[in-house]
Amino acid sequence: MPERGAPLPASVSGRARAGAWFALAAAIIVADRLTKWLLLAYLAPGEVREITGFFNLVLVFNKGAAFSFLAGAPGWQTPLFATVAIAAGIVVSVLLVRGAGSRIFKLGLALILGGALGNLWDRLQYGQVVDFLDFHAYGWHWPAFNVADAGISVGAALLIVDSFLIRHEPARTGHG
Repeated sequence: MPERGAPLPASVSGRARAGAWFALAAAIIVADRLTKWLLLAYLAPGEVREITGFFNLVLVFNKGAAFSFLAGAPGWQTPLFATVAIAAGIVVSVLLVRGAGSRIFKLGLALILGGALGNLWDRLQYGQVVDFLDFHAYGWHWPAFNVADAGISVGAALLIVDSFLIRHEPARTGHG
């Protein structure tokens, strides 16, 4: 055991620093599960509840991926998307534990992790994803989505933003 005040070994400190990011991912999962539980309790499949002139709550089930991609496939997409979510969860977890990247990068990874695991839960429990947020304007409806999807989308946007940020390398001393 290290002395009090001594730096932790890299493997321990990486896990400790990653704890906050894993807590954020867990919060996304909890928010996703809670909102889906409420909607499943209070809405019938296909039911629409108008909230504002541009937002409805609906209860729809999506066997596909984002924007109902492959929703009409005969069933092979569920194990495929579950496998992709598990693989993504492992890769993202490793990246978070290693601690590489900026805070924006890690925030994006944590949101993606929470969203991927939230939707994985649905695929394992129902064989499809529960969607309920329906934004619309001028007769056009954005495809229904959920809290997990929002986490994935915002996380992906943060990774894109992070990729455009200029990084300044520390100055090197001495000769090459």
